[in-house]
Amino acid sequence: MHEMSLAVAVVDQVETAARTRGATGVTSIELEIGELAGVVPDALAFCFELACAGTVVEGAELITRTIPGTARCDACAELWTVGMPPRLLCPSCGAAADQLVCGRELQIRQVRWTEPARSGPAREGHRQPITEES
Repeated sequence: MHEMSLAVAVVDQVETAARTRGATGVTSIELEIGELAGVVPDALAFCFELACAGTVVEGAELITRTIPGTARCDACAELWTVGMPPRLLCPSCGAAADQLVCGRELQIRQVRWTEPARSGPAREGHRQPITEES
């Protein structure tokens, strides 16, 4: 099941980034997954839960967005959604698709994490107002 290796890779990358920034936890991870990437979202979600155990990512919500497969025909410049199973013949002229424009990607789109509390009066995001007396 390659979903486990994908889940482990995502968790490793997010954990490294979170620790580098001093995050104390990860609340959510948003992935974009191409419909032609061969990833089963339910299997990935199951594997993600296992891969997170004992990491700073444990308990994070996994949000997946499916990116439709899109092909391009060089003969007539048509772009079309190929669907599943993929339709690789141009709906306009019948030529074979020259390229898949998108639909094979798997990328981390967004990560939300919690940052450690900062001490002192001027914490980031909570700055003290500047008065005329200052």
